[in-house]
Amino acid sequence: MTADEARAAFLAWLAAERRASPATLRAYEGDLGRFFGFLAHHLGGLPDRAGLARLGLADLRAFLAHRATEGASNATRARELAAIRTFFRFLARTGGPDCPALKLIATPKVRRPSPRALTVAETERLVDEPDLLAEEPWIAARDAALVLLLYGCGLRSGEAVGLLRRDAPLPGKDRPLRVRGKGAKEREVPVLPVVRDAVARYLALCPHLLAPESPLFRGARGGPLNDRILRRAMQRARSALGLPERATPHSLRHSFATHLLAAGADLRIIQALLGHASLSTTQRYTTVDETRILEVWRAAHPRAKGA
Repeated sequence: MTADEARAAFLAWLAAERRASPATLRAYEGDLGRFFGFLAHHLGGLPDRAGLARLGLADLRAFLAHRATEGASNATRARELAAIRTFFRFLARTGGPDCPALKLIATPKVRRPSPRALTVAETERLVDEPDLLAEEPWIAARDAALVLLLYGCGLRSGEAVGLLRRDAPLPGKDRPLRVRGKGAKEREVPVLPVVRDAVARYLALCPHLLAPESPLFRGARGGPLNDRILRRAMQRARSALGLPERATPHSLRHSFATHLLAAGADLRIIQALLGHASLSTTQRYTTVDETRILEVWRAAHPRAKGA
């Protein structure tokens, strides 16, 4: 089996067994494509499966160095190395060769940026002024419902715009909202009454017929809503309310987690609400909270000047 055939089998496995999203598949395909392209030049030809097993530490370091000269950041190279490791784990599980050198090479160090959350005051201004989101009343109601879903439930923007009409959280229904997140993983999140009221108002004003299995949120012409339209709505809100540039749809999810943590919520519960596979991902919010503590301390303590 050639390297290209092995890569095709790996991508098919990701799609069928791991239920990877199209975006994830494209990312893996691109990362492995760059790796194989380098190997073809580095080795004088694309290796077969046996040739992949003979790759050494020097070959892997040469690839990372090559990508650095092309301007790839540490984060990009770390992601590419992770894709290569996953590919070789797949080969080992399916009777193919392993690559022992992957256990020896160090992953480029990546300092993950802290989530850029809004303050409580900034978030309240956004959710309390729904009429500033759009001139058309039903579109303003739609955008207000989406903002409250992102902030009130901690949804990703793709999760919110991907809801179906039958999933609509409405007043009088106490059941949690079932959300399909990354990797097709499902989770349940509680819904605040104010969020249910906002969704009900949107449905009352929406001029389009919404079948149970059709998308809940619609564009101006009745088609399914997409992330781009939601980002434009947030841009309008930033301009109208004088909010900072960090006020984006995803910042509302960050704000949801940060404000819960500041109020004393357990980190494991926040992890479950956000749908994070790893607690280490959720732990980034503790850094945000510690930063806020220092800001308050410097501003409030009479002896903190110059600290």
